[in-house]
Amino acid sequence: MSVQLRLRDPIAAQKRKVQAIERIGVGRVCSKCGEDRPEALIPNSEPMICARCQRIQKRQSTTDDHHVAGKANDKMTIPVDVNDHRAALSAAQHDWERGLLQNPDGCPLKAGAARIRGRQDTINYVISLDDSVVELLMELSKFLEDLLGPEWWKGTPIERFSPKQ
Repeated sequence: MSVQLRLRDPIAAQKRKVQAIERIGVGRVCSKCGEDRPEALIPNSEPMICARCQRIQKRQSTTDDHHVAGKANDKMTIPVDVNDHRAALSAAQHDWERGLLQNPDGCPLKAGAARIRGRQDTINYVISLDDSVVELLMELSKFLEDLLGPEWWKGTPIERFSPKQ
């Protein structure tokens, strides 16, 4: 028996995305930082601003306490950037099986399932953060190669990280 991770409901996810776009407008971005995820942008703000930049203006914390398993299932939280909380982790929870996030009867099996589902979403979120680091390292490598040559790392402390030939 093979086990597969449950895929998000693409139709429901697209519907929520369209609703978020309708709230803020097509192609809108934060005027301060360029954030473009509709879920992170503040509706009716002019100029358009994201939740993080709005909190910076108000001298408030830019992190939220994310309930990994949903508040109804576990009190454990992790600090997460407000924009990522709105646009990634909370959005992922909207795709959970019906009744799992709220668990109105307090079913311990549903609470356990929510803890697992929440950890999966959190791991996927953390992995997605690596994408920008990969992009940064590739750009830096190209820059150094253009500046110092194709084997720029030789004779530097970075050489120890070079793969063995």
